[in-house]
Amino acid sequence: MRAFGRWLLWLMLAGLALQLAFLGRIAFMAWADPHSTAFQRSEAWRVAHESLQGSNSWSWKQQWVPMEQISPNLQRAVIASEDAGFTEHGGVDWEAIQTAWQKNERRIAQAEQRAARNPERPVRGPKIVGGSTITQQLAKNLLLSGERQLLRKGQELVLALMLEALLSKQRILEIYLNSVEWGEGIFGAEAAAQHYFRKPASRLTAYEAARLAVMLPSPRFFETRQGSAYLARRAGTIVARMNAVSLP
Repeated sequence: MRAFGRWLLWLMLAGLALQLAFLGRIAFMAWADPHSTAFQRSEAWRVAHESLQGSNSWSWKQQWVPMEQISPNLQRAVIASEDAGFTEHGGVDWEAIQTAWQKNERRIAQAEQRAARNPERPVRGPKIVGGSTITQQLAKNLLLSGERQLLRKGQELVLALMLEALLSKQRILEIYLNSVEWGEGIFGAEAAAQHYFRKPASRLTAYEAARLAVMLPSPRFFETRQGSAYLARRAGTIVARMNAVSLP
């Protein structure tokens, strides 16, 4: 029992040390721009590895710009599309998480029913939706792996609360817009604006900003489908919502 107690104590101390390390890194970001995120580093490794194997060509675009050089249109579009309650919640939207959980349970049940009716027919897995806020997305991209695990999700929630406690809403949005993926090797608002519209992020129109915002859940998918009817239709919906968005 003593050995188990010591092991448990060391495990708790290691967990505490990890949280303090995360806390220090987030506090540092209050005034220092992060050079890269955990997600970007994993993507850089993947792209470089594929390039060496000849299955992909190396391409990487990113340029950090201050919030003053990111169009308010893009700021509003991203909030309208990704997290309408961004300025109001404390990092985690518990109601959205509950709604997403219920929706996922219904989709899983429907998939199981289809499989039971047609046992010999391959059934595609249900599309799982999340209730993540912009702060949670930033926490995951900045400091965590992309694995879908319950423990990682719990750590994401803790990090989101740390971000909200130590950084302003404007700073959280600034880091998010400069680090989020907008296509294969395309990170941040400036790189996305230059890649898709050949202009700086400061000059994006409402419709251009809305198109970029709609891409965020599946940027690599929409990168090759710029003529998608869904993309155009959804962008129009986001434009209509943007006037109701208050910036932090």
